[in-house]
Amino acid sequence: MPMSKRDYYEILGVERNVSEKDLKKAYRRVAMKYHPDRNPGDADAEAHFKEANEAYEVLSDGDKRAAYDRFGHEGVNGQGGFGGGGFGGGAGGFGDAFGDIFGDIFGGGGRSRGPQPGNDLQYNLQLDLEEAVKGCEKKIDIPTLASCDPCNGSGAAPGSKVNTCSTCHGSGQVRMQQGFFAVQQTCPHCQGKGKTIESPCTSCRGKGVVRDRKTLNVKVPAGVDTGDRIRLSGEGEASLDGGGNGDLYVEIHVKEHDLFERDGKHLYCDVPISFADAALGGELEVPTLDGKIMLKIPAETQTDKMFRLRGKGIKPVRGGTVGDLLCRVVVETPVNLTKHQKELLQELQETFDKGDSPFKHSPKRKSWFDGVKSFFDGMTL
Repeated sequence: MPMSKRDYYEILGVERNVSEKDLKKAYRRVAMKYHPDRNPGDADAEAHFKEANEAYEVLSDGDKRAAYDRFGHEGVNGQGGFGGGGFGGGAGGFGDAFGDIFGDIFGGGGRSRGPQPGNDLQYNLQLDLEEAVKGCEKKIDIPTLASCDPCNGSGAAPGSKVNTCSTCHGSGQVRMQQGFFAVQQTCPHCQGKGKTIESPCTSCRGKGVVRDRKTLNVKVPAGVDTGDRIRLSGEGEASLDGGGNGDLYVEIHVKEHDLFERDGKHLYCDVPISFADAALGGELEVPTLDGKIMLKIPAETQTDKMFRLRGKGIKPVRGGTVGDLLCRVVVETPVNLTKHQKELLQELQETFDKGDSPFKHSPKRKSWFDGVKSFFDGMTL
């Protein structure tokens, strides 16, 4: 008995504003769950599978989706599912959707894949901040799959023949019929290689590749940051079926620095200053990535005051203006005071407390006390 028409978005488990990319992911998930090959003899699963195909065919087509959003199933009668172009479909029809989606799952969707490149590799490279900012050259050692020398990557022992697979006739794919559907799958006899070997190479056991290690020099450009990747073309793993090598991606991770904190092209640095320097002003020697520089501190500087040193930050790896160094002043309370020093501070405090305005020298303290008074006055109302 045919299933009643359900909302296409509900069938695929997505919201109505779903993107094309997320729609495809959702369809793959549902289709793999109910595919007849995974549920042999299950009529309910096959019905769900057909339902998902119909929903994806409509929603993946911009015009059909617009008509469906406006008029529902009536807007796509004769277009959606299998009422229009049929299994083969025209351009953009179910045949294309089937090939795009199930080519990834079941090995090509009817198209011969041919030799595939080797796997890409990723290497995490730790750098000091100075290395990342100024650029450097690093030597890295990576494990990989390399082409087998004795058999030159063929997988066959010297003098042994490599024959075309008799099951798939060299395509690497076989056609499988499952009820209403016909799909292409990887040939189980040659595992998709399209060839068989009479006598496998003893060094690689017929795989054509062996485990190896190699050392590479990586040139790191100036200005890189955590998450940036450097692509080394052809430095990945060797192919298992005669394709080219994969690529190596070197991902940058910048270590934390003792003095500086990085935010994009800008640097931040805390600068502790004494009570006297904050009150009277003066000059301090502060570090930058290019050396030391004198920072002028004006009198009556408060803690957390930020000073910007323009052009003392980082030049971005992708170009643009150089960032700044922002120095945050932190007024440090003196410790380990002698008896005489304590007496001097006490004497200074007494001079602050005398006079008509005890908060004359502490405007922030006065503002705080005014806020506290208003708070408690409000509670008594």
